[in-house]
Amino acid sequence: MKFKNELKESINLLPDHPLKYRKSIYFDDENIRDMTYKKYTIIYRIKPIKNEIEILRIFNRNKPI
Repeated sequence: MKFKNELKESINLLPDHPLKYRKSIYFDDENIRDMTYKKYTIIYRIKPIKNEIEILRIFNRNKPI
């Protein structure tokens, strides 16, 4: 439960600094980013026109996508 709450808190901070994390290594798009949290990768898309962040996938970074 603690992990879930911490992860959710980190994700909720994304709108404040959407470009904080690196461009995704899985996509060739500047608006898709990889956030790492502990042993997990959170792939998200920045939608500047709508002023939104969309979570595309969360996975253990040791597992292939």
